[in-house]
Formats: sequence, C-alpha cells, structure tokens
Amino acid sequence: MRKLGQTNYEISPIGLGTWQFSQGSGLIGSYFSTISEKDMDAIVKMSLDGGINWFDTAEAYGKGKSEEALSGALKRLGVEEKDALIATKWWPLLRTAGSISSTIQKRKDALHGRRIDLYQVHQPFSFSSPEKEMKQMASLVKEGHIGAVGVSNFNRDKMDRAIQELKRHGVNLASNQMKYSLLDRRIETNGVLDLAKQNGVTIIAYSPLEQGILTGKFHQNPELVANLSGPRKHMSQFKPQGLAKTMPLIDLLKEIGHSYGVGAGQVALNWLVHFHDQTVVAIPGASKLKHAEDNVKVLGFKLTQDEMKRIDEESRKVAKM
Repeated sequence: MRKLGQTNYEISPIGLGTWQFSQGSGLIGSYFSTISEKDMDAIVKMSLDGGINWFDTAEAYGKGKSEEALSGALKRLGVEEKDALIATKWWPLLRTAGSISSTIQKRKDALHGRRIDLYQVHQPFSFSSPEKEMKQMASLVKEGHIGAVGVSNFNRDKMDRAIQELKRHGVNLASNQMKYSLLDRRIETNGVLDLAKQNGVTIIAYSPLEQGILTGKFHQNPELVANLSGPRKHMSQFKPQGLAKTMPLIDLLKEIGHSYGVGAGQVALNWLVHFHDQTVVAIPGASKLKHAEDNVKVLGFKLTQDEMKRIDEESRKVAKM
C-alpha cells in the first residue's frame, strides 16, 4: 500500500479501471461490449481478493452506467466502503465550474450512495478556469461530499494552477490521471511528472498496457488484430510495422517475466508502479476474469533495479518522449 498524494488514503499500486463497465452506453461507453453482472462481480471480487482496494470510474463512462455497475457489484458482494475506495470524475464538456457542485448528487446517486473518495476533473476543457474548478472541489471536500481532489489530463501549467488554488483553501491536490506507459513517456519530459514529485501528487497512469500491446498477445498472434472492435485495429501500433518495432521490448518483458512466472503485461505494469518509487500507480482495466487475475499478479513481485534499468533503456528506443 502507498499514500494517495498527501491524503490519509492508503491505496494499492494497482487499481481497477472500470471504463469497460459502461454497458455499451453512450459514445464513450460504446468502446466496450456489454459485460454481464455475473462477470462484473467475478472481476471485482478477484481484484479485491488479490489486494486491489480501489476502483476508477467516471460520469462519462456510459453516462453514469459504469458508476452504477461498479457500485451494484460492490453491493451484491457485500463489500464495505472502507474496503473498496472509489475514484470518479466530473465531465467538463460544455459546462462551467458551477456544475461540479450542482451535479455531485447525481454522482452520489449513480454510486448508490457509496462514498466518493477521490473526485477528479476528467479533462481540462470546461468553460471555467482551473482556479474556479478547484474552488468548487475544495468546497465539496469541506462539505464532506468527497474525500480528495484530483485532475486528469492536466498539463504542467494547469496542474500547477490547480495545486496553488487548492492550497489557498487548505486542500492538497491528490492526483493527476495521465496517459503513461512504456510506449508513452511524455509526462517524463513535459514537466508533469517532475511537478508531481515536487508536490507529493500521485500520477494515476491510464492505458498502462497501451490497449493490450504491452501484453505481447498481438505480437504472438497478429491475427487477433482483425477481431478487434472499435478504433484500435486502425492504430499504427497494431499494424505489422508497429508490432515489429515494439517486438524487442516485448521480448525483454517476456524474458524478465519468465523468472517471476508472469507475462509481459505484468512486467510492464510492475515497472510502471516502481520505477519512480511511489509516485505512479496504474489502472489497467479488466473485461474478463483472466484480465483481473493478471492484474493482481503485479502485486506479487517487484523488479530489481537492474531489470528496471534494462526495461527503461529498451523502452526509450520506441516510446513517445
């Protein structure tokens, strides 16, 4: 377990992303197919039993369907609030900061009254400034609606402005959720990671396996690409030349994983949550029970400094920096 930012929350290095619980609803939710309640319950239970104690969802994931599905699974499993922390997000598109407070009850209703431990601004493109958004967030903390404040996809400047505004209200920014993986390391060079370390802010890495690329399954069986739904099959990294480019990294991940009895994906995630000490945590998803099993395996080992250095060097040859 490690601290979430400078809060009193203790979280596992791996959380469960639940975009896939959107039940195919809405534009964003349609990225994934519908998952049965039985399968969702099994995924959540496996995650909890394996040591994962927090779940990331959002208003935008199926217009609240993911929140409803997650809280429904937790209720059916009889899980207490303290054993399953929830992070969700406010969707800012075509809204002002005032919407943060005026819609909080809808978020609480979608979660069937379960506590919101971390509330995040999903994107930095509302009609209001980061300062006005953080003022609203600080009010929600003081009123007891939420436990901590986070942002998502905020660049260094907007993140710094959020940090400073929250401090004026006696609140610390707990997290910034950013795209980060062995194939996308831009936060290391654009100032976001450095600012996070300087201010004790946790980086929550989304897409940590690059849509499955870092598991190596598409390298092993390229025919799987043809069966993909959504836009993934058209992305350059899924094309033959893209797979060939990342093959040396996958081979290294598999080689190192062999000694731990895990696959390339588990090694990639383990690197992510340990390379920067305790600053970075990750939220891989799981649309099948096996995915949840793979996620919890990450908590069962720790790469050596030499192994992390080798992975770092190979990653730099192919990653966006």
